[in-house]
Amino acid sequence: MFSGAHVMLYSKNAEADRAFLRDVIGFPAVDSGGGWLIFKLPPVELGVHPSERNDHHEFYLMCDDLDSEIARLQQAGVETDPVAEQGWGRSTAVALPGGGRLGLYQASHARP
Repeated sequence: MFSGAHVMLYSKNAEADRAFLRDVIGFPAVDSGGGWLIFKLPPVELGVHPSERNDHHEFYLMCDDLDSEIARLQQAGVETDPVAEQGWGRSTAVALPGGGRLGLYQASHARP
């Protein structure tokens, strides 16, 4: 029986991205040693999409009210992309301090 999943984000500035996830996004974390933070994530869903290539993965944070979450992030000085209306929900992205992007969406699809 699996007990969970472990997600890894790769970053050119991991320390800044860890601080962002802890201080701005608000994920609780433990230091596993040497500043390596392991974050507790909210419940996770997994979708498998068809693709012409393997080993391409995406990570999105989900929320129940995208507009409220965008407002909260903007109050913290975080810029977000314009909201896109998708067939599966409404989405945006935020820039991480390390230069990566993190997707954020409010689902309109059925959820387990």
